Amino acid sequence: MRSHIAITRGVSASIARCELTHLERTPIDLELARAQHLEYERTLGRLGCDVRRLPTSEDWPDGVFVEDAAVVLDEVAVVTRPGAASRRGETAAVADVLSTYRRLAYIVAPGTLDGGDVLTVGRSIFVGLSSRTNSEGIEQMRRAVEPFGYTVSTATVEGCLHLKSAATAVDDATLLVNRRWIVDREFGSLELVDVDPDEPMAANVARVGPNLLYPSAFPRTRERLERRGFAPAIVDVSELAKAEGAVTCCSLILFAAN
Repeated sequence: MRSHIAITRGVSASIARCELTHLERTPIDLELARAQHLEYERTLGRLGCDVRRLPTSEDWPDGVFVEDAAVVLDEVAVVTRPGAASRRGETAAVADVLSTYRRLAYIVAPGTLDGGDVLTVGRSIFVGLSSRTNSEGIEQMRRAVEPFGYTVSTATVEGCLHLKSAATAVDDATLLVNRRWIVDREFGSLELVDVDPDEPMAANVARVGPNLLYPSAFPRTRERLERRGFAPAIVDVSELAKAEGAVTCCSLILFAAN
């Protein structure tokens, strides 16, 4: 029996109209993006996930990036209110499927919060104050999860879209980071592993149970992880990266409670 569920959504034909904040718009090969996403889903399956794909809609150019629609913990799922107004309709279908597995809490106006700004490391949650997540959203997140024993800290984000563009966890004691986009002292005693200086976008790695999932685009940073004993599964997400996507963005991974 598989121990984790991965919620995904296919690549919309309208992805060329995706939101962009820090990248110039370049053509996205739709068929290649879909092939890469399919292999991403297959890799999740090989890593032990039961992949459950939501219907694709041309109404949501960014819909493939399901991570932004919710934050899933063992005790509760927090349905977000994305910072980009064009993305707020994406959350309903995600909330519907999550309601099967978790109790739900919601971020409401005037709060905004993108799941890509929320980094969970054990019982500590760091939330990036960014162009997509505001202080009210962070405070609502705190109220939703503190009753379950989590601590919520605000993290500075500068120069990138989301906190998880700049910092992600490789285990419960170690982060992979681009220090140019964060304030390292905000992460306390966690060990920080730096990306290769020539690979500034390389800080996004996805934890899938005990495994890691990592993009093929950053071989130098991957070597740094491997030298520390990590052995990430590798996927090509080059077309989705043109839409400011990364490996964490394309799934919501949750423990399948008995």
